[in-house]
Amino acid sequence: MKKFLYYILSMMHNPSNDKREMSTMISCLDTLDKVGFSTQFKATSLGLQSLTTERIYLPEQVKVVNFYRFEGESNPSDNAIVFAIETYNGEKGTLIDAYGPNNDIRIANFMQEVEHIEKKVVKNKSL
Repeated sequence: MKKFLYYILSMMHNPSNDKREMSTMISCLDTLDKVGFSTQFKATSLGLQSLTTERIYLPEQVKVVNFYRFEGESNPSDNAIVFAIETYNGEKGTLIDAYGPNNDIRIANFMQEVEHIEKKVVKNKSL
């Protein structure tokens, strides 16, 4: 628990860490996993399914606490988005989708019904 709190505090006191540690999708997923977003979710016709517990969540049972967009290194049109999700019962994890015309329609339809979506921005005052 001490390590977790130290990590969160260090991220808060050094805004450049957030940008560096979230620069690739793999580093973003690793960082989110370290702070408790360890479940992976997938969209189904019934709702959002946890791949850890297999539980199905409805849009009103989840909140998106942050999201991150990425462009492909070799092809800028290869866009992806990572959603950091928390459920009403405390399960935390990620959901990955293509961003733009290649997105998964099940994810798009589910996200349109989610009422609580946040984007936390770390402001770098040195810029």
